[in-house]
This record gives sequence, C-alpha cells and structure tokens, in this order.
Amino acid sequence: MRGNRPRGRRDGAGGARTVGEVAALSGISVRTLHHYDEIGLLHPSDRSSAGYRRYTEVDLDRLARILAYRELGFTLEQIRDLLDDPTVEPVEHLRRQHALMSAQLARMQRIVLALTKAMEAREMGIKLDPHEMVGVFGEHDPTEHAAEAEARWGETDAYRESTRRTSSFTKAGWLRIKEEAAGIDAAYVDALRSGEPADGRVGRAAAEARRRHIDTWFYPCGRQVHCGLAEMYLADPRFTARYERLAPGLAQYVHDAILANAATA
Repeated sequence: MRGNRPRGRRDGAGGARTVGEVAALSGISVRTLHHYDEIGLLHPSDRSSAGYRRYTEVDLDRLARILAYRELGFTLEQIRDLLDDPTVEPVEHLRRQHALMSAQLARMQRIVLALTKAMEAREMGIKLDPHEMVGVFGEHDPTEHAAEAEARWGETDAYRESTRRTSSFTKAGWLRIKEEAAGIDAAYVDALRSGEPADGRVGRAAAEARRRHIDTWFYPCGRQVHCGLAEMYLADPRFTARYERLAPGLAQYVHDAILANAATA
C-alpha cells in the first residue's frame, strides 16, 4: 500500500487483522510494523481471544496516513508528532497530504520537462542544460520540431552536417549566432518598413547575409538550397508566422529577396 487504505477480507471481531495480514495488504514488512509499534507510531489496538495483538479499522486508517506522509519524505518522528496532534482532524491530514502531493507532483513534472528538453537538445547537438537554453533562446524552443526535422531530413547530408557542427557549440557560441540572426532579421524589417523593394540592393544584401549565416554555422547553403528554404517560409505556416510576428508581410518579403539574390548572383 502506498498511501492507500489497506483492503482485504475481515477476519475476527470487527474486521481486526493480524500483523501478518496487515503486512501482506500494505506491502510493508512485519518487522517494520513491529518497529512502528515500538516507537509509538502505530499500536495494534485489539487483541484476539488467544491474546494476539490485532489491527482495527482505526489502526489501518492511521497506517494509511503514515504511509502517505512517508512517501512525502517526512521522518517517522515527524509523522508521529503530526498524527498525535489533537488539534488536527483526520480530514485535515487528507487535505494536507493532497496539497503536499500535488506540489510534489508539480515539481516532478517540471523535472521531467527539463530532462526531456535536455535529451532533445542533446539529440540535436545542442549541448546546453535547460537553464542555459532559456538564457539563449528565451521562449523559443529550438527542440520543438526536433523529431519532425529528423524524420524529414535526418538522412540528408545537410542535417548530419548541422548536427555535427552544433554539437560543439557552447552557450557563448549560441548567443553569438542568435545575435547575428537577430541583426539580419532587423535588416529585413527595416528594409520592408522603409519601402525598399525586396529585389533591391538592401533586400538582396539581407538575403545574402542570411545565406552566409546558415552556411557558416549550420550546413553548406548554396543559393539553390536557400531558394528551397524561401519556398518553405511560405509553404509552412509555422515559418510564415515566425516572420509575420516580426512584421506583417515579412515572410513574402524574405521569400522574394532570397529569390532575387539568387537570380542576380
């Protein structure tokens, strides 16, 4: 039993059970039950006609609370003090244990999420712990589409090369990459808002800067490959949304600038 009330057949007067029966039902040893008795944590309050000590339903209720507190990390002495406090009603123990268990569950869920992010980052070659990832990427999760990316491009030379390169990046390296990318995005936005045509000198320069950025840090990115990325920016709503968040119409602008840059190279 792990925080649940023991259940089973009722033998003897009032459903009282022997220490062996309680051990079998609860999943703890006879020796442990004897120890609880010795330290005053749980006394069997009934006796058989032959003089054997037996546990009543009240005793089993107390045992359930003991095991619940034990799962929460309380010491046996702390549990005894809690249960022997005459000012605390039994239902209050349930409320307290529910609150504590809920908080513990929330902590474990956060740990599981952090471990998941760490595993995904490692698989992508991002050697950062979850705290470093937040420091570099903020709300953007670089591992969000990791499984999809591997499924779509895992067998390509570009994917393998990107994984190889990024596996050696440090936090400082990722921060530099992020800063460079943000500067290119800003150049795109400034060009769009100032009325520069996508196929003009400024637009093409931003496109070429982005291509060189990818080629330098991730994988060989020739102009034909870059044009393929431009098409994806419009075909995949997630990429479109990324640019549209920066400025309305930017996804189409970036697409056109990339194609113009390739055509004039």
